[in-house]
Amino acid sequence: MEYGTSPHWSHLLGGFSGNAGRSHGRTRGILHYPLFIVLAIFLIALPVSAASAPNGTGQAAGSVPQIVTLSSYVVDFNRVDVGAGTVGIDFYLNMKSDTPVSINDIELMNGMITSVSTVKDTPLEKEYRIVAVLTEEPDLSRYPFDRHTLSIKLEPKEKNEQEMLLVIDPATSRLYHEADIPGWTFSGIISSVTNESYVRDEVPYSRAVFGYKIERDSTSTILKFFLPIMLIVIVSLSSLMMKVSSRLGLNASMFLAAVLIHWRIADAIPLVGYATFLDMFMIITYTTLVLVLLSGILILKFSEDKDSVRIKQVNYWSLRIIPPLCITLYFLLFLMLVI
Repeated sequence: MEYGTSPHWSHLLGGFSGNAGRSHGRTRGILHYPLFIVLAIFLIALPVSAASAPNGTGQAAGSVPQIVTLSSYVVDFNRVDVGAGTVGIDFYLNMKSDTPVSINDIELMNGMITSVSTVKDTPLEKEYRIVAVLTEEPDLSRYPFDRHTLSIKLEPKEKNEQEMLLVIDPATSRLYHEADIPGWTFSGIISSVTNESYVRDEVPYSRAVFGYKIERDSTSTILKFFLPIMLIVIVSLSSLMMKVSSRLGLNASMFLAAVLIHWRIADAIPLVGYATFLDMFMIITYTTLVLVLLSGILILKFSEDKDSVRIKQVNYWSLRIIPPLCITLYFLLFLMLVI
C-alpha cells in the first residue's frame, strides 16, 4: 500500500487550513473593536481632563493666592462725631508678603485716607503711617450709654480672595497707651478676617477688620444727662406732699425744664428710626410729670368746689400710686440696659 496524499485528503486538509485562516482573521477583527473603543474614550476624555486640571503655570499660580499679613498700631483717635458717624484716626500699617506688596494693592473700605507716609520700604515688607477719616453707622439704641466699634476695614483693590488673601497678626496690632477720646473709654480690641461679595455669584474679596471698642464714660453721662432730669422728678414728686393748689405752677415749670433738657440732649444725635434709651427714659419722666400735673389740676378744681373729701382722696392716691409707679418703671428700664 502506497502512502501518499490522495486528492481526497488534500481537499480535506485544504478545507481545514482555509477555515482556520478565516477564523483567525475574524478573531483579529473582533479584537480590534475593543481597542478602537478604548482609544476613542481616551481621546475624548483627554481634553476634558486637561481643561479641568491646572494647565500651565498661570492656572496653578491662580489657585495659590498671595498671602499678605497686616498689623496696625493706632496712635490716636480724634474728632469723634457720633451724629455724623465719623472719626479721625492716626495709625501705622505694616504689610508683609512672600511677593512684592504695597499700599497701592489695598484700599480703605469705610473711610478716606487723607495722608500716607512711608516708614519702611523693602520688597517684601512695607510700613506706612496713615491719617484717615473713618465712617461708621452708629447704633444709638443705648444712647446715652451707647457703645461703638471704631473699625479699620481693608480689602485688596483688584484681586479677589483666590488671588490675594489678607491675614492679621494680632500680636503686633496694638493701641497706643496714651490714645484718648474725651468722654469715652476704650473697652477692648478685636480683629477678624472675613470676605465680602459685591456682585451675585462672584468670587468674594478678602477683608481684614481691626476694631476698637469704645463706650461713653458712665460718670460724665450720669452727671450731664440724668442728674438734672432726676432732680426735676424728685422735686415734682415731693410736691405731692403739698396740699395746696399752688403746687400746680411748680409742676408746670418742672415739666417745661424737662422738655428743654431733653431737646438739648437729643439734639446731639441724628434722627433714627427706633427708640433710644433716652427716649424711653424721657417717656417715663413725662408720664410721671403729667400724672403729678393732673393731680394738681384735680386738687385745684376740688378746692374751688370746696370739696375737702375729694381733695384728701386725690392726695392719698397720688402719694401711693405715682411714686411707686415711677420708681418701678425706671428700675425696669435700667434693668433692660444691664441685661
